[in-house]
Amino acid sequence: MTDRTTPARTGRLKVPGATLYYEVRGEGPLLLMMPGGSADAGIYDRMAAQLADRWTVAAFDPRGYSRSVLDGETGDQRVEVQSEDAYRLIDLLSPDGGPAAVFGSSSSAVVALDLLTRHPERLHRVIAHEPPVVELLPDPEQGRKLFAAVRDSYRRDGVVAALATMTEGLTGQEAERPAEGERRARADRAARGGHRAAAERSPYEAEVFRRMRANLPVFLEHVLCPFSSYVPDLEALGYGAQKLTIGVGRDSRTLLTAIPGARLVDKVGGRLVEFPGGHTGCTEDPDAFATRLREALLDPPLPR
Repeated sequence: MTDRTTPARTGRLKVPGATLYYEVRGEGPLLLMMPGGSADAGIYDRMAAQLADRWTVAAFDPRGYSRSVLDGETGDQRVEVQSEDAYRLIDLLSPDGGPAAVFGSSSSAVVALDLLTRHPERLHRVIAHEPPVVELLPDPEQGRKLFAAVRDSYRRDGVVAALATMTEGLTGQEAERPAEGERRARADRAARGGHRAAAERSPYEAEVFRRMRANLPVFLEHVLCPFSSYVPDLEALGYGAQKLTIGVGRDSRTLLTAIPGARLVDKVGGRLVEFPGGHTGCTEDPDAFATRLREALLDPPLPR
């Protein structure tokens, strides 16, 4: 991420039950980038700055995260509600009715799929990076049990324990698993903001990661299980398949998070595209990820 490479224009949009905070950079056709996991708009700062030469790049904090405030108490979040949030932002930021491109990763990739089923007429391209839709796994119960165990671990022992449970569960039965101490260390690094050491971050970056850490309880309690248990409308996705690209991480393509997307392409069509890094590739190497995203956005449309 960069502090002020391309200054963002900021705004707020009142939607049913919440007020969404959003940021916009650049000019051109709209590209809406939806953050996944516990992330907010700040996770895409560096990528947005690179893509703003060709697109109007918008990112936002999902409802209940960071600067997007709920009207009432936090409860389990619903994919279709966040899908309508995204649709309202598209209407706001592309008022002439021009089709938009949408990128989502992890939980927000699930939102991207739902958005394509509900409002295909507003979408030019949908890129969903590793949507963890457990119902598309060869053994859906495996995914249900894993994400339920992560939530239970959070309820019992807190954020770091939950992330350690997730890391262990996603490693796979045949992979060499790290020792307990290393699993805990990896989970602690994730809870503290991921791949860059705190001392390497600017004050602006430190604030972004502080917000992400603060969002983790909401993600683990109210987003992880409802979003991973989403059942996609395969018939509707089939109608929009020429607009659909599924991203898989080069380093995570055999893991539970990547398998559902690949199986979705087998079922309904669309493109399967490899991206740098793993499930969180957009934070591991945002420059390389943005380059691959640009290429995917500019690919010619698939035939109907």
